[in-house]
Amino acid sequence: MSTISKVTSQGQISIPASMRRKFGIGPGASLAWKTENDRLTVRRIGAHTCAEIHAALFADKPACKTLAALKAGIVAHIRSRHARD
Repeated sequence: MSTISKVTSQGQISIPASMRRKFGIGPGASLAWKTENDRLTVRRIGAHTCAEIHAALFADKPACKTLAALKAGIVAHIRSRHARD
């Protein structure tokens, strides 16, 4: 199935609702545009990079080596932010 969008005179496009739902694109979402030869690719990107998330969770610690360590770090961070006095 092919979906068509038109470009306005100001260079704006509308993303069809079916595509927004399928790819989780909502207000404020960021899209990355890439060209290769005659092909244009658009993909949704997250608000934060893995490096930014790691820096926020483990600013004063060495890089995590396992998924279990990452999950433990996230749990510890959430508990410290939401701890009751």
